Amino acid sequence: MGLPKTMRAVVFKSDFKVAVEDRPVPKIQHPTDAILKVTSTALCGSDLHFYRGHLKCPKDFICGHEFVGEIVEKGDSVKSFAIGDQVVVPFYTACGDCYYCVRGQASRCSKGELFGNSAPANTVDGGQAEYVRCPLAETTFVKTPQGIPEEMLVLMADIFPTGYFAASRFLKNLPDRDRKEFTVAVIGAGPVGVCAATCALTMVDNVYVIDSIPDRLDEAKKLGANVIDLKDDPIAKIKAASGGRGADVVIECVGHADAFQLAFDMIRPWGQISSIGVHTETFPVNGLLLYGKNVTMAFGRCPVRSIFEEALALLVQEQKKVAFLCGKTMSLEDAPKAYEDFEQRKVHKIVFKIGEAAKKAGGEIKAAA
Repeated sequence: MGLPKTMRAVVFKSDFKVAVEDRPVPKIQHPTDAILKVTSTALCGSDLHFYRGHLKCPKDFICGHEFVGEIVEKGDSVKSFAIGDQVVVPFYTACGDCYYCVRGQASRCSKGELFGNSAPANTVDGGQAEYVRCPLAETTFVKTPQGIPEEMLVLMADIFPTGYFAASRFLKNLPDRDRKEFTVAVIGAGPVGVCAATCALTMVDNVYVIDSIPDRLDEAKKLGANVIDLKDDPIAKIKAASGGRGADVVIECVGHADAFQLAFDMIRPWGQISSIGVHTETFPVNGLLLYGKNVTMAFGRCPVRSIFEEALALLVQEQKKVAFLCGKTMSLEDAPKAYEDFEQRKVHKIVFKIGEAAKKAGGEIKAAA
């Protein structure tokens, strides 16, 4: 039996407005494509960039870049997967053999496309829909692993690998001395910040999480992190915790000029700043101060497909700590309300259930025993 002609999908209409509309079910356009029947999809903080109007996008694209589902059609070049396979889809497709992919830099794949956005180029309709067309399926898809709930696997499309990337690029494989002595500050305790702190705590002993929202700080404390309220002079507290030198590594998860400035102000000489917040504004940088601190800074999008397997292994290990991130499940039809609640920080994250599973939506997600 063929696919239906139309589907329900979350569509961006204007600032602070999305709608659930009937849209044509996508079709195979290239031999490397596959069509996925989406079973779970999620709201991510990155969706708020266009929702709030910070990132100007043409309207009427289908939203969503975190999703999992079942293959229902595939092009002739998709050999390693079968119809009916359950897969996870990284938010940016990857060819696996270009200059960037072979160097573990799949976030800049020369053939890659970003799901659920329309600005400015290399984008494709997203997965907050009943069906989604996935380019480069052979080298982008990952078969759904065992031992972890499907709803939590949406974290693997973006935010958990992003948190792992943010932590690992300066903390992975530290010598025992630095593992014990380093002071790490995570700025922002939203979902990505929680993932970054969770990963960092497997690499170093002393992690501090900075935020202004008490509920987020409470959750960070449960992870085993030290917490600092933004209004309580975090620079002074970090310096006090590090013998006066400042943080050895700062992980910036907010994507705002003030957050970057805070990171710079609290980093020690020869320290390292790992920024994975999506910056949509210009901010000043003082060259003399950069020179004076010998600071190293790294920015940019996570290469999810390049680090997927190692990030997944850590998620399986730490899943009980981050299960709360998925908040609650909702039906796709409730997307306008979900976006409102998410934008107002009433929930950590929302997972949309589709099809038969939507009838059970509204419950809490728990990690596997």
